[in-house]
Amino acid sequence: MNKKVLIASLMLTAVTGAFAQNPTAKQRYAEESKRASVRYNDDKKLCADASTSSARMQCLRDARAEYNAALAQAKQNMSKPLPVSAARAEPICPECGKVVAVEMAEKEGEGGALGVIAGGVAGALLGNQVGGGTGRDLATIAGAAGGALAGHKIEQKVKTTKVWNVTVVFEGGNRQTYSFEHDPGMVSGDLVRTNGNSIARR
Repeated sequence: MNKKVLIASLMLTAVTGAFAQNPTAKQRYAEESKRASVRYNDDKKLCADASTSSARMQCLRDARAEYNAALAQAKQNMSKPLPVSAARAEPICPECGKVVAVEMAEKEGEGGALGVIAGGVAGALLGNQVGGGTGRDLATIAGAAGGALAGHKIEQKVKTTKVWNVTVVFEGGNRQTYSFEHDPGMVSGDLVRTNGNSIARR
């Protein structure tokens, strides 16, 4: 009984081992046939240790049956496709991707203190020319406030720049957009990979 368990275990090991290597169908059959022959010879040696001739003959018959079954299984395996785990797939390159969109846009600049001060002074001067007395003071304050706001907005517009937004879909499925201050010369369909915090063509 122990011998049969050993033979069955060896057969299972041979079949799973053949599937794990990813050879051709003929190579798989040759490898499995060779293993079956080695096992058969080992089993015959074990049978020689049987205590009686009848036990020895039964052992040899069992060994032959196992050998034939292993060869039949090997032939069946020739017509089976390789399991998915044995198929060779291209490794995923997480830093590799493809450009799917390139858009040019305007990026509004940031207004600084200079615009606020200049606008405030100009507004105050204009407000100071309106009315007289308390009204003039109020107009001056209002002009300064309005001028400061206007100066801030004007400075933002003056500092507006063009940016190129490049959207990339990576092999892992992630999607990310990169901004360039100058035209990167990329178009949809370009293959790229990450380069620090930016991207570059592959």
